Amino acid sequence: MEERAKVEFIDRERELSFLETQWKRSQAQLIILYGKRRVGKTELIHRFLQKKPAVYYVADRRPEPAHLKELAARFSAFFRDEFLSREGFSDWLSVFAYLKRKVREPFIWVIDEFPYLAENNRAISSLFQKGWDETLRHLPIFLILCGSSISMMESETLAHKAPLYGRRTGQIFLEPMGFYDAWKFFPKTAFEDFLYLYAVLGGTPAYLIRFDPEESLEENIRSQIFTKEEFLHREVEYFLREELREPRNYLAILKAVTSGKRKFGEIVNDTQQEKNTLTKYLHVLEDLHLIEKEVPATEKNPQRSKKGLYRLQDPFFVFWFEYVFPHKSDLELGETAVALRAWRRTFDRLVASTYERVSAHVVRKHEEDLFPLQRIGRWWDRNQEIDLVGVNDSENAILFGEAKWSTKPVGTDIYESLQGKARQVEWGKKGRKEHFCLFSRSSFTPAMKRLAQEQEVLLFHRDRLLPMK
Repeated sequence: MEERAKVEFIDRERELSFLETQWKRSQAQLIILYGKRRVGKTELIHRFLQKKPAVYYVADRRPEPAHLKELAARFSAFFRDEFLSREGFSDWLSVFAYLKRKVREPFIWVIDEFPYLAENNRAISSLFQKGWDETLRHLPIFLILCGSSISMMESETLAHKAPLYGRRTGQIFLEPMGFYDAWKFFPKTAFEDFLYLYAVLGGTPAYLIRFDPEESLEENIRSQIFTKEEFLHREVEYFLREELREPRNYLAILKAVTSGKRKFGEIVNDTQQEKNTLTKYLHVLEDLHLIEKEVPATEKNPQRSKKGLYRLQDPFFVFWFEYVFPHKSDLELGETAVALRAWRRTFDRLVASTYERVSAHVVRKHEEDLFPLQRIGRWWDRNQEIDLVGVNDSENAILFGEAKWSTKPVGTDIYESLQGKARQVEWGKKGRKEHFCLFSRSSFTPAMKRLAQEQEVLLFHRDRLLPMK
């Protein structure tokens, strides 16, 4: 587990480099670091703090005097000040005053789970604004405010009306890992096998380290997700209770979206929510990065598009709503057989959908073989859809792609169908440059390979680009 925890950090090199760059600057720094639970914020901080003068403090739901007492103990140990350990801090302003007297050399102060302080004291952001403006910004101090509650971190530190608005010198929104970085958790695993894992766990580090690479996928699912005592079993419900005041209503919305109700009207009918209320709920879920409003990649103004379809962002949440939520009664009794049968029966469909999403990651990796992609996603109209479309407005170039997770090799019929659908896509200027690519689990027929060479179609066997010749 320790060795795999080191792999967990590989994807965070860009964020670590940013922190190191800011650390080398001469002026005071106020960094806002936030993201969903389990994505590796604390690991990033700990890696950054190595061999640096720092005090790291994790807030919780205790009363404010308890926080001030523990913080005094930590500062006392760092500054070797026995008097402080006896006297403590009376309030937050006394904390800032103490740092003004003590900090002479570059020093890092981290407050993890800052939103818990805000729950205890609604004026905490105003106090930190006063402390920053009057004291901290004049010191060689590197302050990191970190939190897992995305909504509270944004409202308390980043929003225009937040007291700390405009004070930050940098911010990091830490997202789950992309497909290729998540794959580094299982470096000896083939693409196909990891795609199955990714369709279950997505790119959240704390989920990935729960699966044992020596065990089968089914055994990992049974023991780590379908077993009620394991934390992944209740992870979604726990997350919603922590973030939301009305988790039942949000559960209903997320379940509706997972089951295919992706249009606004369909979600209204399925959940029986009032339209205005549902709009508010959907905005909250978008702010939490639980769902996204997907629009065709050819839309030039996505925010104004009326073609939006909602979908869950996190593959693990999709998996949980597909196989845990519908079988909760059985799983609570320790009966996993029914859930496992449902998983065996339908999981390939979920993997096929995941492969379509992953195809965008594959194309990004091979962008030098195409053209710079400004936008990439799906395309659809009332009658048909295309798995992957990438565009570049300035170059008047467009890419069309189809991904087939089938045991049957992809033939020319799939390519010809894609060409037909491409002709229905209204985008670009006259003489637009069209490019085509195909993705296949089981490679391609000899006829398709010959045609690809003639027409310069990119062929990806799983995620490997086949040579043109």
